[in-house]
Amino acid sequence: MRVVTQHTHGGPEVLTIVNAPEPSPLPTEVLVRVKAIGLNPLEARLRAGEFPLLGRPPFVLGWDISGVVEDGPLTWRFRPGDEVFGMPLFPRAANAYAEVVAAPALHLAHKPASLSHIEAAALPIAGLTAWQGLVDLAGVTGGHRVLIHGGGGGVGHIAIQVAKARGAHVVTTTGANKRNFVEALGADEVIDYTTVDFTEAARDIDVVLDTIGGDTARRSLAVLRPGGHLVTAVAEDDPGLIATYEAAGMRFSGIAVDPDPVALRALVDLVERGSLRVHIQRTFPFEHVTDAHRHLDAGHLQGKLVLTI
Repeated sequence: MRVVTQHTHGGPEVLTIVNAPEPSPLPTEVLVRVKAIGLNPLEARLRAGEFPLLGRPPFVLGWDISGVVEDGPLTWRFRPGDEVFGMPLFPRAANAYAEVVAAPALHLAHKPASLSHIEAAALPIAGLTAWQGLVDLAGVTGGHRVLIHGGGGGVGHIAIQVAKARGAHVVTTTGANKRNFVEALGADEVIDYTTVDFTEAARDIDVVLDTIGGDTARRSLAVLRPGGHLVTAVAEDDPGLIATYEAAGMRFSGIAVDPDPVALRALVDLVERGSLRVHIQRTFPFEHVTDAHRHLDAGHLQGKLVLTI
């Protein structure tokens, strides 16, 4: 099989396609013939050496996959020919930038017929981050006012839809070029962060979801109601930030996403009800993975990027 690997940290040019033996599934695992691979900003940071999650190269990036089960001799969850998707093994290496992946069956879900492999591959990390942050941690429900930072991005555009499906009033920050996009997803209020300070435009927020980083989480304290809740996907281990929120009587949660078949099925349910759609900004052939990573590095994405095989 072909696999994308790297032998040193650096820019997109360090990614190379090589031939490697196909993996052998362990008991409770399945062998998946991959059709599409979702790309995430985290993978660009790992490639560049900014975050030591996978240690030193050589390693194979990637977690989000959609494909077809080829083998799974010691699991009852799937049969050969089943279409599946998921985020296996995160945060351990899943070696997903590959034509074939061995994955724990428990980390996968049946792909709904209403999603293409491309859309399904774009959903797991972003969708599970949004669901675990807003639903499992913050308990968002009807009547809540939710502020989603970066509503036009991969996690943000799914988070808007999850919050709306839960009955929340959604406020989001984004650039002017994405206003129509986030409004079409259901955002009730849109703050153009390039011209407006969100701390002056947002008020009485119950839950903030931070997907941006920098000083966004700290400044969000000003817009929360008493007892409000910050959920951050980028500053989850900042002790000073945690202390600031606790001293102000606010709740603080860092979301480190993990494989979750129950939440995956909940996301599938939203898709099948017509309450959730995954936006694909662009697809790239597997052979053009370096071009795809150049787009990851450029940032300011609208939705997701996907590799196709």
